[in-house]
Amino acid sequence: MNPEDFQKKVSIRDPLAEEIESECGVSGGESTSSTVGSGVASQTLVLLRSLLEIQQRRAQAYAKLKRGFSEYVESGAEALYQKLCSEITAEFNECSKQVREMESLFLTPEVGRADLAQLLGNIQTQEKQKLHLTVTIQVLKKAGRPSERMLTHENCKFKKPMQHECVHLHEITEAAGTEEAEADAEFDNAMKEAIRGVQDSVTSINEYLEDIRYEIEALEAE
Repeated sequence: MNPEDFQKKVSIRDPLAEEIESECGVSGGESTSSTVGSGVASQTLVLLRSLLEIQQRRAQAYAKLKRGFSEYVESGAEALYQKLCSEITAEFNECSKQVREMESLFLTPEVGRADLAQLLGNIQTQEKQKLHLTVTIQVLKKAGRPSERMLTHENCKFKKPMQHECVHLHEITEAAGTEEAEADAEFDNAMKEAIRGVQDSVTSINEYLEDIRYEIEALEAE
């Protein structure tokens, strides 16, 4: 797949891409030796702009996931939340697939930009880590801190209606209190580590995208 085919796949004809091709003298099927360099530059611009579009799609997917999780916490609608997770997973998979295709294009002899391919690979690595940790945070929030989790009585023995022998009743001891405190501390540490990991990934991704924007500006100035 060449850059032009990729652009058609990502979105319906981008007016900005058409403008770039026109300015570089590569529209209308015309090709001369004097426009080869500018043609490669325009292809690179198209790919980089497509990457920014993909990152915007990822940002929108994260926002949708966050809203959906908040609604799930309030309503407890498990089916709707699982449906949302499936949709978000499909969107992230499609974004990753397109970025991998872009990496391959940057490595072709025609484009020859291994440095940009590496940049995209770095973004992919951080996006994978960010998604993994985001899911971890939601799993932890769903479970809740051990000391604050609601009790269920499915394992209790019922002798008469409205009367049962509760398996949760136990003598409060110092050992039990220490165990609960340790469980809470472990939960808190896991949550903090996941949140910090997401923040680190976001910082790295933003730095890589800043490099991409600098590259776009440099190509536009040529």
